[in-house]
Amino acid sequence: MTTKKILVVAPHPDDETLGLGGTIAKLASEGHEVHVLIVSGHLPPLYKREDYERSVHEAHQALDVLGVSNSKFLEIPATMIGDMPLHKLNKSIFEMISNVKPHMVFCPFPDRHIDHRLVFDSVMVATRPVGVGKKIEIVAAYETLSETHWNAPHIEPNFTPNWIIDITENIEKKLKALRCYKSQISEFPNPRSIEAVEALAKFRGTQAGFGFGEGMHIIRKIS
Repeated sequence: MTTKKILVVAPHPDDETLGLGGTIAKLASEGHEVHVLIVSGHLPPLYKREDYERSVHEAHQALDVLGVSNSKFLEIPATMIGDMPLHKLNKSIFEMISNVKPHMVFCPFPDRHIDHRLVFDSVMVATRPVGVGKKIEIVAAYETLSETHWNAPHIEPNFTPNWIIDITENIEKKLKALRCYKSQISEFPNPRSIEAVEALAKFRGTQAGFGFGEGMHIIRKIS
């Protein structure tokens, strides 16, 4: 098996686990080199610095569960990504791609959260098939429960997976990693609950004949 380099771009701590925690664990367990870039977080002026530090600590715990040792935090205040010049965000993500030289890039689907849309746009710029981008074999978007499913039907883009990844053997790691985010998860029926995340994984699995799955939308695939 050829070892691949994987880059997961997450707008906030926990998005990577909500969206593709099982996939990350699967790829890491298979010996692939997984990198996670977390763009923003609960920083001043909207949040206290200690809120951010707690979420970063939780993120490190979650990533450790998933088998990830390569992570970077850009420290941009959550919901304020749009306040910075877009070219700076594009540059930060492009520099990460240039350093990692990934074969696969996963990014958030452009959903209800403004940060998700902005990060998606920047990833699309940074992964264009020119220069280092020509080496990227797959670019795919993941869904984020509590944001993606709140898009307005037929008015905004709706998430329709065209790739289901089997995470049956890694669902417990995904849920264990999610439990590390004590400041983020809530009680059911909140969508950011263990029960809701497990239910979505079970539903996605049924779409492809798996016990549990994670849905992706492939944006570009080169073979």
